[in-house]
Amino acid sequence: MKRSRRGTGEELRHEVNDRIPRPLALGLGLQLAALGVNGLVLMPTIVFRAGGAEELVFWGVFASVLACGVATILQGRRFGRIGAGYAFTHVSSAIFIAVSAEALVQGGPGLLATLVVASAVAQAAFSARLSQVHRYLTPVVTGTVIMLLPVTVMPILFDMLNELPAGAPAYAAPLSAGVTVATILGVAVKARGALRLWAPAAGLVAGSLVGAFFGIYDSGLVAEAAWIGVPDGRPPGLDLGFGPAFWALLPAFLLVALIGSTKSVAVAVAAQRVAWRRPRAVDYRAVQRTVAAEGAANLLAGMAGTMPNTPNAGAVAAVEVTGVAARSVGVAAGLVFFVLALLPKALAAIFAIPAAVVAASIAVVMATLFTVGMREAVRSIGTNPRNGLIAGVSFWTGVALEFELIFPAFFAEFAGGLLSNGLTAGALVALLLTALTARRKSQLTGVLDVAELPRIREFIQSFAGRHGLEAAVGRLEAASEETLLTLIQSRETADEEEEAPDGGKRGLLLTAHEEDGEAVLEFRVGAAGADELNLQDRLSWLGEQTRATRVEHEISLRLLRHLASSVRHQQFHDMDILTLRVDAAAASGSRSA
Repeated sequence: MKRSRRGTGEELRHEVNDRIPRPLALGLGLQLAALGVNGLVLMPTIVFRAGGAEELVFWGVFASVLACGVATILQGRRFGRIGAGYAFTHVSSAIFIAVSAEALVQGGPGLLATLVVASAVAQAAFSARLSQVHRYLTPVVTGTVIMLLPVTVMPILFDMLNELPAGAPAYAAPLSAGVTVATILGVAVKARGALRLWAPAAGLVAGSLVGAFFGIYDSGLVAEAAWIGVPDGRPPGLDLGFGPAFWALLPAFLLVALIGSTKSVAVAVAAQRVAWRRPRAVDYRAVQRTVAAEGAANLLAGMAGTMPNTPNAGAVAAVEVTGVAARSVGVAAGLVFFVLALLPKALAAIFAIPAAVVAASIAVVMATLFTVGMREAVRSIGTNPRNGLIAGVSFWTGVALEFELIFPAFFAEFAGGLLSNGLTAGALVALLLTALTARRKSQLTGVLDVAELPRIREFIQSFAGRHGLEAAVGRLEAASEETLLTLIQSRETADEEEEAPDGGKRGLLLTAHEEDGEAVLEFRVGAAGADELNLQDRLSWLGEQTRATRVEHEISLRLLRHLASSVRHQQFHDMDILTLRVDAAAASGSRSA
């Protein structure tokens, strides 16, 4: 049965595991690569121009295209625990523009390379510990940081709007920029379907044509470029001096890297949503592999001396339009990037675009990015009004410190100038306030064993008594018991399939808290290994022929579905997290009945 595709009226023709003809994969790979060319080439161009490293632009873009090609193939092919196994491309990351340009200004390409490598290591660590770390990057934190990113990069773009070649008329830049913005907005607002994806490209072409008319498009650069080859230059090497500039910029790089990885998590989740005909729970092991591949690609980018890259959300939209999610399309797109890197004339055609046109197109993207962050923060405010205070205070603190509006002399010296960067300051304030307002959870530590049931019942009764949930005690105890049995049975199934004896009991962490009239129980245990099928999916597919064929297992699942208002199973490489919500009001009503 094919899944109807909301918004397009089409159906998914090929799932992620399907084999498709090579000509079809190549054609769709070309299309997927074309959607990312703007971000792939223009972002490093802006960074190296704004950082005063004009002579390194060609090398920076060449290295960036190669790194993105490697990342795209890694994501499609999957090598061990690196690569999602889904079709999406990588592009140079817009959120790194400000910090990358600042690194070039303060320490040159060597400092940029060192900071990019440091951020890649942080992303690798984030991937390995995603099960513990991701809960601290709440929507209010990520939303605030995303709103601050345009604030820090817009001054760079506004300076580029005023750049003009010698002898060019003064009105050439504003006219070219105006046509670029008008075209992008016109296509984005009026076009439908796949045409909207081409709005930035249409704006760049229109602005470049106006620039060529006024003589500010550098056609000579295109004419002089070779058809095939590698640009002059070499990797700058790492700056291992670790001076004041490194320590001042390191927190900003690490924070932006974590935020970038958080957005990569969102892309990986979205890719899974559109890659299967039959809806299924998110596999967070694939999400971990996505972030690991991002870290590997950025390690390569840092060693090559260019800016970081990140998964492109536009690739997910392309699946919605084409109805093809086969991973071979992503591999083909990565190969296209490799070919593009070896075509200097094609790259030169993009380098030659006037600075005002490039800045105008990126400014529109940055304005959109601000609304993305605002929407993320506002969504969290709806569930907790205190988040509005956190977002507002953090954002305006970042703005004030970025533009030196409050106590500039003090903050320039405080902690080596750490808080002189608005992005760093705002993010730190958001993290601190979020930690101070976090809800405390009751917790129980034990092992995954039936012998723990008496302790779990005692824990549940104590928790319910403290939160006025006595009427739900029976339901909570029954739900906890069925959950424990289900997890134990899943482990036994995994051990049998691996043909390996149980090497010991897995640790169990049970936490409980009350939220919106519901009791929320979270079971954290070591990963089950070979048991690939998600328990959340098993609950959805009860009654069908699955690997959960044991009668006692199916009975536990049916009881669990009856007792809990919702069940969420998150599978990581190092941990399984099963979250139950039990409606206290429903439990009270059933008892009174």
